[in-house]
Amino acid sequence: MPPDSSSSLSDTLVFNNVAIDLDGHRLITLNARIAPGEVVSVMGPSGVGKSTLLAYAAGFLAPAFRATGHVYLGQRELTGLPAQQRHLGLLFQDPLLFPHLNVGGNLAFGMPASIKRSERRERVESALADIGLAGFAKRDPATLSGGQKARVALMRVLLSQPHAMLLDEPFSKLDAALRHDMRQMVFERIRARGLPALMVTHDHADAEATGDAVIELLPTKESEHDGTRSSPFNAHSSTPGLRHAKR
Repeated sequence: MPPDSSSSLSDTLVFNNVAIDLDGHRLITLNARIAPGEVVSVMGPSGVGKSTLLAYAAGFLAPAFRATGHVYLGQRELTGLPAQQRHLGLLFQDPLLFPHLNVGGNLAFGMPASIKRSERRERVESALADIGLAGFAKRDPATLSGGQKARVALMRVLLSQPHAMLLDEPFSKLDAALRHDMRQMVFERIRARGLPALMVTHDHADAEATGDAVIELLPTKESEHDGTRSSPFNAHSSTPGLRHAKR
């Protein structure tokens, strides 16, 4: 069922009885609520279904998978909507900047069409100043460092005005120093905007930096219990443990 409209869950990302199978094998079963400003991490070995869960939430799950259940964002059900109508911001390992657009063009690309050209320009300049790249609007993305590209990718997502965030190993290709800075930047902006976020990661430091809950996905043979530990989650991937990262 959708969240109770009388509650304070208007911007909560909800996974309700979500189950994902591949070739008759259950990969994931999940019941979860992610509050506004909360960054919940999904961890586990490769191939267990972490990125598959993000793909289902985002609306581009491959046809080979069979999925049931419901995903809600506040009172709005996302299940069955085309990806572009879900209003979810996606941040990946690679910045995926468009090479044929300059930095400003990349930032403006995802903005709602209703925003006038002059306002787009103002928002681009403000966003660049916010991430320490003032004056970079006309730069070719190929001339940016890895850290600069990551910051531009983050702001491009935020300028698209998402209602929630899905993060797929967003810091894995950055060196240690950049990873620390980008974690702080990403999490601060997610919380400042009150966005619920689900983050896939292999790095325990990523999860610990959030200070929020962690869903640990395990292959079927490794666990036969429903792992819930003092949390609003009832989640398992055949089945996971669930814990809270240390603040």
